[in-house]
Amino acid sequence: MDPYDSDSSADEDFTDTGVLLGYSADEVIEDTVSHLGGWPKWLEENVPPPGDFANCKVCNSPMNLLLELHGDLPDHFSHNERRLYLFGCPRKPCNRKPGSIRAYRAARRVNLDPSPQMEEDETSEAPAPAPAPVPQQPKADLGASLFGATSLTSSVSANANPFSSAPSASAGGNPFAMPKPAVPAVPAAQTSANALAESFADKVRISSPDSSNAPKTPFKPTPESQAPGAPWPAQSAFPAPYQNYFLDAEYETLSQPPTPTVPDNVQMEPMDEDGSGGADLKDAFESEMDKAFMKFSTRLAHNPEQVLRYEYRGTPLLSSYADQVGKLLHPEHSVGRVTTTGGGHMPRCEYCGAARVFEFQLVPHAISVLEDGREGVGLGKDDAGMEWSTIVMGVCGKDCVPETLAQTGWREEWAGVQWEEMK
Repeated sequence: MDPYDSDSSADEDFTDTGVLLGYSADEVIEDTVSHLGGWPKWLEENVPPPGDFANCKVCNSPMNLLLELHGDLPDHFSHNERRLYLFGCPRKPCNRKPGSIRAYRAARRVNLDPSPQMEEDETSEAPAPAPAPVPQQPKADLGASLFGATSLTSSVSANANPFSSAPSASAGGNPFAMPKPAVPAVPAAQTSANALAESFADKVRISSPDSSNAPKTPFKPTPESQAPGAPWPAQSAFPAPYQNYFLDAEYETLSQPPTPTVPDNVQMEPMDEDGSGGADLKDAFESEMDKAFMKFSTRLAHNPEQVLRYEYRGTPLLSSYADQVGKLLHPEHSVGRVTTTGGGHMPRCEYCGAARVFEFQLVPHAISVLEDGREGVGLGKDDAGMEWSTIVMGVCGKDCVPETLAQTGWREEWAGVQWEEMK
């Protein structure tokens, strides 16, 4: 059982969870890229996505930007630069329909030889020492390594922030900081396939299927290999954007839950002789409660201002187990702990066939932030307002990119939307 479930024992040690929370900010803190609302900034300034990526799949009209996230993961894909985007259609007829919210990943390979020092060591006369076994990092250490945020324990170092230009961020640094500059390209003639470093996803395959059964060829052509299509629309073609908010971040902390007490004016009913009376009341009470939503809302209430939950290769927090996304990802519908790295959970990457993994989700407070002051702006009566409870983004576990150095590739990723229950 997840140690942070709302129904865990009262004496459970509630501390940092390893989930990074994003908070909206009116002013730039360190990161000028990651933001809610506003207009998108492209990974490569003059290389927008394919034009059809702008459109809602329901009405085929341009959508609003919900989120742009600077997504470099140096501990996983040291040779790639990444950027993540969520777009949503604000039009009322498209609400709650598949394709009205779309997710994209932009990535480019900027370094084919991330470990040049290794080649120098191999050419020296001294015999190379046997490589030390790579210790398996605990979940908390992995989060601190990725983001350079405040250490979860005194033994966790803060380094390699994917949202930072610095090689190692300070312990109190902002995890959503400036992206690092591109590493100078290494000429292809001076590199070798054996010099490529294995990615974290290749070394650690949690619950992933046998690689021998993985597709050997892409399921469909990549956008950069296709003939140019319609260009990205001009800004005038889009609905009025949501207000731009920058992002700050810190690790999630859960407070110790209070010990439940019985109010003085409440009388406890005696149990039947067979001991079933209290059990019947308990069962009737629980049958009227949506456990998933109670866990979801209770968890969010610990940090109510959060708009984003980030845990690469982690487990999303679901608002329902009964809808399509809940049935796909909830542990009761899969084997073991859900890591969303395989087993048929999220749809596989349509470009390379790799299993997708969870990266982040938007939570309901993001709606309050984005829609604040939007009355009378945009589409008027046709602007329905957002009605989702969470948007889960799953990304290619191999972070597939064009083979050509420094060429930006665009990939549509999986957006799992859980909608608010109809009243």
